[in-house]
Amino acid sequence: MPREEITTHRLRPEPVATSPRTPRLGGVGVALFSSAVFGVSGSFAKALLEAGWSPAAAVTLRMAGAALVLLVPTLLVMQGKWPLIASNWKSILLFGLFGVGACQFFYFLAVERLDVGVALLLEYLAPVLIVLFLWIRFRKSPKALTIGGALLSLAGLVLVLDLAGDTAVDPIGVLWGLGAAVGLVVYFFVSARVDGALPPIVLASGGLLVGAGTMGLLALCGLVQMKMTFVPVRLAQWETQWWVALGGLVIFSTVLAYVSGIMAARALGSKMASFISLTEVLFAVLWAWLLLGQLPAGIQLLGGVLIVGGVLLVRADEMRSP
Repeated sequence: MPREEITTHRLRPEPVATSPRTPRLGGVGVALFSSAVFGVSGSFAKALLEAGWSPAAAVTLRMAGAALVLLVPTLLVMQGKWPLIASNWKSILLFGLFGVGACQFFYFLAVERLDVGVALLLEYLAPVLIVLFLWIRFRKSPKALTIGGALLSLAGLVLVLDLAGDTAVDPIGVLWGLGAAVGLVVYFFVSARVDGALPPIVLASGGLLVGAGTMGLLALCGLVQMKMTFVPVRLAQWETQWWVALGGLVIFSTVLAYVSGIMAARALGSKMASFISLTEVLFAVLWAWLLLGQLPAGIQLLGGVLIVGGVLLVRADEMRSP
């Protein structure tokens, strides 16, 4: 999800104090590793979709598999803390329905019609949407740096769509990508307001379980199509079994991404870790090039740079604010 892709380090509250001797360089490396494994999710999903899987099936098995893997560590963490579930059930439900389920499902629908890099760049307009929402909701004008970042990201979006280019951009795919951005907005709001006493891995595994259960119910009602084809898939220039792509989606892009994200947050703090996580966009483009042979056009790459630059300006303004 993308952010269909879920970064646990964004869920962790800021540490009260850190020792100046903390190995921050090692933390940066862990944070970059987290972004790298999150970024490869689009490539694994694309391989399954091209083999005939429906987006609903891919995202449901991804969430269910990751929730199953995280079940044991979650039970260990929750010993003596079960009342926290009762006090945070609304946050877990919202997180699972929108921040996890809708965000990932919409992202996979976008990947079905667009290149992985383009779909993820659309999803990462979420910080700009947050700025606009807060502006409208609280009628408080953002600072110049935030306005500049929003405008820069919107200009980048125009270039990513490459409306004047030879390759037509699927408008339905663009709408799904923007829908994933809205899901990511809900993810940020819920994770920011959740009780800080709730361990991040609990919110993550609970959200994955809710998301998977919701997709299963929608399938039983006939609202989404669960189609799985157990045939070989193509990654890079070689052919492999379907379970390799699905296993990579669950283990690398979800489970390992969570564990490394928590380690990065403990070493760097939530602000710095989430700042570094913006490199996921660049990693996603790199993985799509290596595994799928997809590389956006030059003007789309320039648009991606502008979007990331705009998000960085918004994040810098946020970090400067008291």
